[in-house]
Amino acid sequence: MKKISLLFVVLMFLPAFINAEEIKTIKLKQPQKEGGMPLMEAFSNRKSARDFSETELDEQLLSDLLWAAFGINREKDNKRTAPSAVNWQEIDIYVAMKSGLFKYNVKEHSLMPFLNKDIRANAGKQKFVSVPPVTMIYVADYSKMGVISKEEKDFYSATDTGFISQNVYLYCASAGLNTVVLGYVDKDSLGKIMDLRKDQKIILTQPVGYPIKKLKDK
Repeated sequence: MKKISLLFVVLMFLPAFINAEEIKTIKLKQPQKEGGMPLMEAFSNRKSARDFSETELDEQLLSDLLWAAFGINREKDNKRTAPSAVNWQEIDIYVAMKSGLFKYNVKEHSLMPFLNKDIRANAGKQKFVSVPPVTMIYVADYSKMGVISKEEKDFYSATDTGFISQNVYLYCASAGLNTVVLGYVDKDSLGKIMDLRKDQKIILTQPVGYPIKKLKDK
């Protein structure tokens, strides 16, 4: 009887173990830190766009995008491409893709498996949110922010997210990608799906992808 019960338990949980193996760490390519569009031209082309192709971003674009967002640009001091108050570096970037949800590991410049599920449709209330191949979810980790009030944590984490999202806007302008920042998000529901702690807070989401028109023109 015990053998039968043990077999039942193994068979019951086996699919979960199999599924867990389907999503693996993505070691990103080295970011290309030279070239690109001149800064003033990127400012001129910066815009919010809501039309996206489903086409996946190539590996180099994904690497460059994440590094531009909040990667390390001064390795000696572990400093980033975007500022953060008191250098808390409290914003974590989660990356939702068709293959699952990943967390950007800045030091390793890789995407760590977080959830074996496509949650792009939960990253906003707009109809198009399930279309873009990549959606960045900005999560503030209040445990990194020292002994300050909740109001101060809310303020600084929102400000720091703004720096990161603008980096993404400028990179997308340079690389010919579309992006838009989304605040119209059911953050409570998304936080439960992501199984976030109480001291973690979703600030914004930001889909990224190729524009439909550009792909048609190729």
